[in-house]
Amino acid sequence: MISQLLFGEHFTIIDKQKNWSKIKLAFDDYEGFIDNKQYVEIPEETYYNLNNNAVFYSGEIIDFITNTKNELTTIPLGSNLPFYNVNKLQINSTYYLYEGSVLSEKKDKNEILNIAFTYLNSPFLWGGKTPFGIDCSGFTQMVYKMCGYPLYRDAKQQATQGEVLSFIEESEPGDLAFFDDDEGIITHVGIILNDYNIIHVHGKVRVDTLDHSGIFNSDLQKHTHKLRVIKKII
Repeated sequence: MISQLLFGEHFTIIDKQKNWSKIKLAFDDYEGFIDNKQYVEIPEETYYNLNNNAVFYSGEIIDFITNTKNELTTIPLGSNLPFYNVNKLQINSTYYLYEGSVLSEKKDKNEILNIAFTYLNSPFLWGGKTPFGIDCSGFTQMVYKMCGYPLYRDAKQQATQGEVLSFIEESEPGDLAFFDDDEGIITHVGIILNDYNIIHVHGKVRVDTLDHSGIFNSDLQKHTHKLRVIKKII
């Protein structure tokens, strides 16, 4: 698994085979394969309307929507709510009712931290994007996405966005810190907090200390990630 599609996300089909389709996500242009049983096709006009309409996301860690037959569909935090209007959403001719909290529009920078802490202690899952399993760049992408700011999917891609800061002292809570491996390839990302702390995914979503060398893990009593660059997105 390289990533996850959450409920309501739309994409183009690049190549449809017997059981699997290669797709490209509208949100971040990420490509991968999806089981043909796990999506419904929509008209091209609907696809472009979704691109141009206001975006709404579910704000509950876990909730459900119901269709007109009272069938339940479980949706995790950050799921898209297509054509949302007064507790109702629509996919093709099917209408759904959703009564949970909704996130929309751009948020202030301090809201990034509030949403980030919603994921605290979520387990690590390679390619994951939900509170039930998430990776480092999936975490930063989802948090920024729900605040109204698009990030690419992978850490090394996200590192190409925003403004470079020369020192930790120049950073603000909500900025991103990137870390590289022994070959200089960026492999990790986290969100800077107050007082030289960072929230990131290492085994789980956790808070550790950030210094000029990188991330110091108090449980292991050692540095686990080597700091490469700090970027200001907002």
